Parts: sequence; C-alpha cells; structure tokens
Amino acid sequence: MPEKLINALFRPQILAMSAYHVANAEGFIKLDAMENPYSWPEELKTQWLETLRDCPLNRYPDPEARQLANSIRNHDGISDASALMLGNGSDEIIQILLMALANTAQVLAPAPGFVMYKQLSDSLGLGYHGIPLLADSLALDLPAMLQSISEQQPAIIFIAYPNNPTGNLFAEQDILAIINAAPGLVIIDEAYAPFAKASFLTRLADFPQLLVMRTVSKLGLAGLRLGYIAGHPDIIGQLNKIRLPYNINSLTQLSAEFALNNKALFDEQTQAICEQRTRVFAELEQLPGITPYPSAANFILFKTPAQQADAVFASLKAQGVLIKNLNPQGGLLADCLRVTIGTPHENSAFLQALKNALLAI
Repeated sequence: MPEKLINALFRPQILAMSAYHVANAEGFIKLDAMENPYSWPEELKTQWLETLRDCPLNRYPDPEARQLANSIRNHDGISDASALMLGNGSDEIIQILLMALANTAQVLAPAPGFVMYKQLSDSLGLGYHGIPLLADSLALDLPAMLQSISEQQPAIIFIAYPNNPTGNLFAEQDILAIINAAPGLVIIDEAYAPFAKASFLTRLADFPQLLVMRTVSKLGLAGLRLGYIAGHPDIIGQLNKIRLPYNINSLTQLSAEFALNNKALFDEQTQAICEQRTRVFAELEQLPGITPYPSAANFILFKTPAQQADAVFASLKAQGVLIKNLNPQGGLLADCLRVTIGTPHENSAFLQALKNALLAI
C-alpha cells in the first residue's frame, strides 16, 4: 500500500509504534515467556476431553460466563460484594480499561513494568508516564510516584504485584500510600499471585477506586487466554459496556472451570516451581559476574557482566536455550536477562548453558 495512504489513514501514535514481538521458540528449551512448564496427567486430560464432548459449538457461549465466574470466586475467595469481568487474557482487560478513559487521560505505572501498559496507552493516544524504580533495590520510588500523581492526576495507575519484569513484590505500605493518593483508579495486576502468596483481593471493600486483575496464564493455562478483574460493581458495570459480547468462548469457559476444580494439581505444580526458583536463584548467585534479583514470581531477572548480555543471550540460544533479553530496553534493564523457571531438567540445561556462555566471554 502506498506510504502516502498509510500516513493519511493511521494516527501518528500507531505509525510510531513497533508491533509486540514474540520469539519463535521451536526447537528450543523455552524459558522466555513465564509459562508453567508442566502438563497434565493423562488421566486428567481424558476427563477434561470428556467435559468438552457435548460442548454446543453451534451456539454462542454464555456472554457473562456466569458458571466460570462463580468458580473463580470460589477458587480465589472473592467476596460477593465485588463484581467480576472476564477478559480474553489480561491484555484485553487492560485495553478495555484504557478505552474507557477520556482521550486526554494520563496513565501512570512503575518502570520497568509490564510492557502492555505503555503499548496500549500509546495505541490509544493517552499520556503514559513510567516512573523509574529505585536503581539499587528495584523498589518503588514512593516520593517520585506521589509527586507524579500530584502533577499528572492520572486516571489510572497500574502496579504489577509481583512486578514484571523484575519479579519483586513492592512494599504493601507504599502501594497503600499510592491508593490513598490516587485521584482515579488503581489497578493491582496480580498475574503472578500463585507464586507470591500475597494479594490485595481482600482490600477491595476498603477502597472503591481499587481493582485487582488476575490471569490463569501463569497458573498453567496460558493457552486459554483468560483473565479477570474484580472491583466495585459500579466501575465494573461501566467497563462491561465496552467489553465485546461473547469474548470468552465456550471451550475456554468449560476448560477453565474444569481446571479450577482440580486445584490440587496446580498447587502441586506451583510448589514445584517455587522450589526450583529457590534452587536456580542460589546457583545464579554462585556464578561469577551474575547478579540475580530476588523474585516472588515464576521467573528470575539477573544482571550479566557489563555489556555482555547480548553475547550471553546469543550463546544460550546457540546452545538451544531461549530466555528473554531485556538489555535492549536499556535503563535499569541494561545488561539484564530474564529466565522463566522450568522443570528441573530444563533449569539444569539453562544453568549449564549459562556457565558455558560465561566461560566464552
């Protein structure tokens, strides 16, 4: 299509953006996307497939996914006083939140943070403000956050808890100070809650401006693309005006409900991942030139020797191990790589490949 026509059709914000890139992981030990590495036992797969046998694919799904929503309430202990809205992954929920804002709205989040906060804000032409974390601890810079809140009066503040890509839990008292100072909504993104054993879900009744967002992706159901947000019924009611009808398909509704009713399996897998996280962190600490950051998620951010992150990443990839190279983002992520916690075998392969890479630089 002629460039002149493209420039005439699309907003400048879109033209200036880059598409979200997902690396081709075929043939690699895949430790780049914070996925649960464990599959289901064959017996459970058989039971799951049986539940799908009579799924009425010729009919539209329940537009409210009411049965699944009730299972989520029971699974996560959400009070009936809070409303739920389900989304096609957390990404859709973030998009709905931002679409609901005035076109002059300001959005604020710690930086580095989940890339979709900025990506979607930019795509909608909103003012996005990333407030750098403290360089030494990667904790919230509370004075800077509060100053920006005062100056920008953001309509929405996103806080990932634990944070992605740093993996750490911000101090609860700092988050409470931000909630109390916020003139608009505060979204606590708890995508990694299963690994953190920390949550603001029980605080929803205390703060009408607070919403908590979660996903089943990190729990082990990334292929379903299911997220939800909980909060004051009046706010959720407004968001539901934008949500597309039938956004949660019938197969996802049945599969997610089946999975949530088999909580013991996911608890067991989560425990195994946390144990491996402890092991990988301890071994990373022993490697010369490597500085791992404490994590409450299912991944670990670590710093490589200065100006060697790209070379280490390339070496790992050449050895068949794919992790995430965050060095190109610069700032606090300069010289940093991020590895997802895999199975014991996958973690051993990663650690050996990293040792090989360090010997070669």
